[in-house]
Amino acid sequence: MKKQLLSILVKYGIGLGLLAWVIWRYWGPKYEFRPEHATVLLASPTATFPGTLPWSALYLSTQEEWSAPANPGLSGALQKPIRWLPLLLTGVIGLISVLITFYRWYLLVHAQELPFTPGSAMRLGLIGFYFNTFLPGAIGGDVIKATFIAREQSRRTVAVATVVIDRILGLCGLIWVVTFVGAFCWGLGMLSGPAISARGRLAMETILAGAGVLTAGSVVFWLLLGILSGPHVERWAVRLAGIPRIGHSLGELWRAVWMYRQKSRHVALGLVLAMVGHLGFVLSYYFAAQILNGPEQVPNLATQFLIAPLGMTIQAGFPAPGGVGGGEYAFGALYYFFGFSFGTGVLCSISQRAVVQWLLSLLGYLVYLRMKPSLVRQLAPEA
Repeated sequence: MKKQLLSILVKYGIGLGLLAWVIWRYWGPKYEFRPEHATVLLASPTATFPGTLPWSALYLSTQEEWSAPANPGLSGALQKPIRWLPLLLTGVIGLISVLITFYRWYLLVHAQELPFTPGSAMRLGLIGFYFNTFLPGAIGGDVIKATFIAREQSRRTVAVATVVIDRILGLCGLIWVVTFVGAFCWGLGMLSGPAISARGRLAMETILAGAGVLTAGSVVFWLLLGILSGPHVERWAVRLAGIPRIGHSLGELWRAVWMYRQKSRHVALGLVLAMVGHLGFVLSYYFAAQILNGPEQVPNLATQFLIAPLGMTIQAGFPAPGGVGGGEYAFGALYYFFGFSFGTGVLCSISQRAVVQWLLSLLGYLVYLRMKPSLVRQLAPEA
């Protein structure tokens, strides 16, 4: 218990420490030097304006010759008035997306003919969402959900498998959203143009290619899985179970995937809901970035569909409560990589986290506390 407590405290320290460093590092304004504002003393014959001078060019510059801050910093952004429409859209769209994930899980449980209601899915989903936000890692809430539903069901292994498959469908939905939306925007020319640097275009192509490979791989895996018979599946489960340390978990995961291979229609519907939910989460990041910034200071919606999923994936894997710290640094780096200021990406992540994750999870926990006593009162006469 002492080791577990120490591990949790270390993860909290890493996340909050990184968040404090990011805020400190990008608190003040950052200035951008523009060559056309410089007084050139000596330049090579190849130097042209506007543009970046070669290393051999010598120039003078005063504070007045620097441009206005390209990045006002977090301190400057916080002095701007709050834009209430993006704030409202961030909260509403985020709430709808969270509720879609709860209903997706309900359908997966219902597919296995377990006694379960949408109200129970919301109740356990709310407590899972709360712990996902405030426990280290992104699966702490899934463990809570699996534990609670296993206690309420006689087929406990199947009940736990629904949580595992729900997580896998969520990840597949995220990858498929990047593939299809990115390809659609690329075909319309929305991801190219003079406003996007060569580095940004290379990043977009890399992300789209990786998502496309993973999407195709998931389809091929699902089709090949349908060819296997029950005995073959069990033999593979036994082989996976023989792997040291993680073998048992891999074997159970393999059995869970096979179990849902027989429920293709429910899985397809769950995948569609996962994609719709992730579309909503991307939109919530898009509007969160505009709470303290104008639309011209943040990536357009097509670019956000490449930035947000990758940022969410990094945030989910960062070993801190809700990925705090790691998510902010990831969004800042991705914004910078796509030609926007690092601080704007950090502010986008903080805004979305405060509105969608912290606020909604706290409200959801209060709703859970109200639902739990009412459920007990309902079950008492039946017992």
